Amino acid sequence: MANTKTKKPIVPHRSKRLAKGPHGVELLLVQPVEHLGKQGDVVHVRPGYAFNYLLPQGLATIATEHHKRMVEKHRAQLAAIEKAHLAGLQTLAVNLARQSITIEANANDEGHLYGSVGAVEVANALKRNSFHIAADQVRLKGPLKELGLYTIAIHLGQEIDAEVKVWVVPSVTEEGAAETK
Repeated sequence: MANTKTKKPIVPHRSKRLAKGPHGVELLLVQPVEHLGKQGDVVHVRPGYAFNYLLPQGLATIATEHHKRMVEKHRAQLAAIEKAHLAGLQTLAVNLARQSITIEANANDEGHLYGSVGAVEVANALKRNSFHIAADQVRLKGPLKELGLYTIAIHLGQEIDAEVKVWVVPSVTEEGAAETK
């Protein structure tokens, strides 16, 4: 009978010694982590952050001499991949800046919305226009509660932001459509 358990990343037990630097555990980032570093960086973090988040998620590995040599050996390849990724993000930012999206919402006669338009609605409107943006990338200063034109920041990652024009317009109801005919 086959073993149906899923494989988990190998995480060293807490009792095993990790290379400790002057400011905590020394790890090598396998993937870029926002507010910590980019791929290939050697970082010093607290043991709890290392054992509970970075190592189990596969974002980092223990910074051994072998791993450090491997990163140095492949630094040029990593730089080329990073450059291509940044170029893709910048192209996406330019395309988003040209974009203007419309979101329909229920509103009263004064232009106040009955609900609000949030990051999820903006992300869904962008997805309808073939831009795959997650709701956590949309940077709103607060929910949009009135009809009008808004300029909304979209954080694409690695310090690249774009701005999108968002029109919040009243939704057309069947009664309103019948009155205009």
